[in-house]
Amino acid sequence: MERKGFTYILFNKRKGTLYVGVSSNLKKRLIQHKNKEFDGFTKKYGVDKLGYFEEYSSIRLAIQREKQLKKFYRNQKIKLIETTNPNWKDLFFDLP
Repeated sequence: MERKGFTYILFNKRKGTLYVGVSSNLKKRLIQHKNKEFDGFTKKYGVDKLGYFEEYSSIRLAIQREKQLKKFYRNQKIKLIETTNPNWKDLFFDLP
């Protein structure tokens, strides 16, 4: 059985820097972002707040969606976030 997957968009402040990612364990991955465990874009720009996410039945589907989202224009990513999270709340704290 294939693992489920998540595609997500992180931000550092309202309408600030955005990052699109994918993971099979969303909560664990977000903790890694928040703890700045890896050098790179999210650590450099302090991008560690969950603004938007989608859950998929397989990691393969999540990776396909991640590739789509990475091609989106910035304003399209902002619109995705604001459709479900208009106040730019860090959704990490609402995860089960």
